[in-house]
Amino acid sequence: MSVREIAEKAKRAQPQIAKASTDKKNKILQKIAQELWNRRDEIIQSNLKDIENAKKNGVGSAMIDRLKLDEKRIKGMIKSVEEVASLPDPVGKIVEMNRRPNGLIVGRMRIPLGVIGVIYEARPNVTVDIAALAIKSSNAVVLRGGSEAINSNLVLTKVIKDAISSEGISPEIIGFIEDTSRERIVEMIKLEDLLELVIPRGGESLIRFVTENSRVPVLKHFKGVCHVFVDEYADLEKAFKICLNAKVQRPSVCNAMETLLVHKNIAESFLPKMSEIYKEQNVELRGCEITRRYVKWAKPATEDDWYAEYLDLILAVRVVENIDEAIEHIKKYGSSHTDAIVTENYTNAMRFINEVDSSSVMVNASTRFSDGYEYGLGAEVGISTTKLHAYGPMGLEGLTALKWVVFGDGHIRT
Repeated sequence: MSVREIAEKAKRAQPQIAKASTDKKNKILQKIAQELWNRRDEIIQSNLKDIENAKKNGVGSAMIDRLKLDEKRIKGMIKSVEEVASLPDPVGKIVEMNRRPNGLIVGRMRIPLGVIGVIYEARPNVTVDIAALAIKSSNAVVLRGGSEAINSNLVLTKVIKDAISSEGISPEIIGFIEDTSRERIVEMIKLEDLLELVIPRGGESLIRFVTENSRVPVLKHFKGVCHVFVDEYADLEKAFKICLNAKVQRPSVCNAMETLLVHKNIAESFLPKMSEIYKEQNVELRGCEITRRYVKWAKPATEDDWYAEYLDLILAVRVVENIDEAIEHIKKYGSSHTDAIVTENYTNAMRFINEVDSSSVMVNASTRFSDGYEYGLGAEVGISTTKLHAYGPMGLEGLTALKWVVFGDGHIRT
């Protein structure tokens, strides 16, 4: 089946989910959650094929970690689906109602976007997250996963479609492109008559390719160069924990810290101990000249390191003169994804929040919290680092638009 045919079927089916009640949509989601657990052995066996193929192809450990599904991660997917089911339905919500001087009542109502195309790599849980969000927000979706997760994605799509069918809704609201060649991406991003939005999730090269070639609007973030700035007023015990978690807890994801900035006044007391903590976790450090005075084993950082998204156990470290230099560094080298400050100084915390123009700005918290589930969105369809039409983790409301609604009583314009 061609990409156009899959998208056409999704567009024809979308009115069914658009008319479905909140209860009906929640029943579908609950059924998906139930079937994910009932069919977990089938899912894990399919995933093992993908992992075996990845190892044969010399894929690195970070990518294999993104690919892996076990019972723990399946439980995580189930929890995510259940969370989406528990959230308020945004569709049909009327907001900003105002009575005009002439008596007209003017407001805006949330509506689904329609059919969304999502292109993603490696992480098969994305299949479930996006399907759940699409169902709850009354959208249809066309999914194109990567070749490395094809077996996992196929079985997950089958589980989702079976659950949708069991509730009397056309399973075609979830379209899946089985052909993982680049040509199918080209076909998808030309379907401006069928798709309302394309969301690419993956490496920078994929996202730039889609952005440069798409006829459909694209929601994007090119990469996640996330920073933690340890201020001179930081509680160092908090800083040790936050900086370890931000880099090591899961280094292969876009909200992991890639650059550590340290105020010069606490560098001598912070960096030697922090570097030993990192050494125990096999983190390679690449530091500025001042950093290397305190951490003799750190490699010298180059200009490219400040721009780098390693997605691995590698960290760039820079000692800065003050908070101004930290903010300027983030402005120059950051990616508008997530940046954090560790400080006990309220003024500096508020300056950081106000002057760092990233989609998530944090005070005394790990960058790893920059995630739709952690923000209470249930799941996320992606993270946007551009401001139209969403900024940051994008959940249910991000998959809706607002249309104007007007209530009159025989009003005419003179």
